[in-house]
Amino acid sequence: MAVLSTAATALMALLHTYILVLEMFLWTSPRGRKAFKLTAEFAEQTKTLAANQGLYNGFLAAGLVWALVHPVDVFARQLQLFFLGCIVVAGVYGGATANRRIIFIQAVPATVSVALVLLGL
Repeated sequence: MAVLSTAATALMALLHTYILVLEMFLWTSPRGRKAFKLTAEFAEQTKTLAANQGLYNGFLAAGLVWALVHPVDVFARQLQLFFLGCIVVAGVYGGATANRRIIFIQAVPATVSVALVLLGL
């Protein structure tokens, strides 16, 4: 795998692992509430939904890690493109329906990562 696309994929995996932690374990904490601009009451009411979202982010991170460790470069590249593409779609949807910041936090970096993979960098 190329160095830049590998680094970008690893950073996206780390980002989605961090999002998993925020949504599954820190949602009602001061850090989680600050990250998502939530009131304590709303965070408490939505913690189950947030944990579900966090789990999905964990699946994305796991897929990216799978791509990074897979021994067959052609298949690893396909995995990168699939999981990064899922992040682009989720980021655009989240930005359109929940919070525009999601586009810049998830979709834009994932799009750059896809470009690096496609360019073989």
